[in-house]
Amino acid sequence: MNAKRFRLSGRGSALFLAASLSLASVGYAEAEIVHESGRTTGSPHRGGTLHLTADASGGTLDPQINYTSEYIQLFVNMYDGLVTYRQADGTKGLDVVPDLAESLPEISPDGLVWVFTLREGIRFSNGAPVTVDDVVASLRRIYRVGSPTASSFYGAVIGAKACLTDPAHCVLEGVSADAATRRITIRLSAPDGEFLQKLAFPHAVILPKDIPPTESALTPLPGTGPYRITQYDPALQLVIERNPYFRVWNPQAQSEGYVDRVVYDFGLSDEAEVTAVEQGQYDSMLDAKPQDRLGELGAKFTDQVHLQPLLGLYYLALNVHEPPFDSLEVRQAINHAVDRHAMAILYGGSAIAEPLCQIVPHGIAGADIPCRFGQVASSGMWQGPDMERARALIRKSGQAGRRVTLIVPNQAIGLGMGVYLRNMLQSLGFVASVRPMTPATAEGYARNSDNHVQISLAYWYADYPSPSTFLDALLGCDNARLHTDSATNASGFCYAPLQLLMARARKTLDPAVTKALWEQAGEMAMDQSALVPLIQMRYVDFVSKRLGNYHYSLLNHMLLSQIWVQ
Repeated sequence: MNAKRFRLSGRGSALFLAASLSLASVGYAEAEIVHESGRTTGSPHRGGTLHLTADASGGTLDPQINYTSEYIQLFVNMYDGLVTYRQADGTKGLDVVPDLAESLPEISPDGLVWVFTLREGIRFSNGAPVTVDDVVASLRRIYRVGSPTASSFYGAVIGAKACLTDPAHCVLEGVSADAATRRITIRLSAPDGEFLQKLAFPHAVILPKDIPPTESALTPLPGTGPYRITQYDPALQLVIERNPYFRVWNPQAQSEGYVDRVVYDFGLSDEAEVTAVEQGQYDSMLDAKPQDRLGELGAKFTDQVHLQPLLGLYYLALNVHEPPFDSLEVRQAINHAVDRHAMAILYGGSAIAEPLCQIVPHGIAGADIPCRFGQVASSGMWQGPDMERARALIRKSGQAGRRVTLIVPNQAIGLGMGVYLRNMLQSLGFVASVRPMTPATAEGYARNSDNHVQISLAYWYADYPSPSTFLDALLGCDNARLHTDSATNASGFCYAPLQLLMARARKTLDPAVTKALWEQAGEMAMDQSALVPLIQMRYVDFVSKRLGNYHYSLLNHMLLSQIWVQ
């Protein structure tokens, strides 16, 4: 399924020059995190409780199912896979490093056989030793428990198809282990140049072999990381404390952590969250900062604000099976007509958003392609909408006068964008209306083919640094599933030439060839216009005065194991 998501919120379309000027200067240092001997024991900053707040809890506690940034940010400190992403700032945090495996895998020349060696001496938080049998069982559980990425990420493992068809009797012949040598062998049916990145994603974490193959939504499962969940009430609070069995084995993958305890409270509004962090009641808040507070933060709390890049975008999904968007001319017209600069303003201005004219955000190899819609500069950059060309395409389509209902998240940003988009659709000759829904409802409702949604506003974030986490997740045939809220391809788009290009890109092991293939796929996807990219966002992280040693990963955001509290 998706990419990890932050809930987004805002207030109206207010402009805040103070925030734009002040926040734009707040960035991140691209420095690798290094601790002497990989330990924090004895540090004067060790200890204390980190207080976090969010408007609501993040769903299931099962790490092989949960797909939200809110909890994945926690899970990376509680669970480990054979490999993981480096705990580091900026692009260094996109590197895969050994975790429970002693080293990166031995890979056969044809890319079909992957061999890992499990480290010795690691224990789960319940005291049980980690064995190769736990690894085999955990990889099998991905299919048995119905992980949302079982097919899209791990479908190339030999035996995966049978497991997806009949999860209860999953054998997964492609995964085997030798207890004497601690070696785990994974065999693929076809090469996958992104398989290492997929194994580093939290859905492939290693759990005890004797846990149930059913979802553990409210009961935390034993993990191997420095922390564990000790209390949970999804309506009120989650508490995390140290795992007494944890010892550092690779500080690039897991460090000991500074704080002894994390208390995560739920239920405050975004406005109340900002006030509570200002007053020192909380150390950080999950939700996007209200637009009417950004000027205040930029002017009065500059040292506590971190403006961070996001590998994510806002976009429109156009259902290619519902009139008028079954017409290519109409879809291309929307891409020409939308004012991406207006979308950036409605999100919060140029300090925290920029127009985007490609489906894959900037910062991912194979992403950047010349814009082909609207007014385009000689550099290939989007310059503004082209209403004349858009109206000509609508006339050619013969679809003017159609009724169009736009689904948007029922938050200030979504509502503001929705009003603009409704007016834009009306100016093209449609009878347009906006239907707001709560974010969780809107997302699933728009993706379910049974609801016949024509057009919807949504946002998406990277699971790992590859164009496939956008192009395949949002436009791939396998993700255009019928009759389910979990179909990530809300457009219902399935285009054989694009599918072939993406398959070639995934199977190619040459980075230069892979990059060129993804660029071709991005251009083809934009030509078909089943999606209309709007903006790429940045994240405004606001923390308390007592929080120190702030570090930020492009994938997992604020690194909770690295920060300390005074």
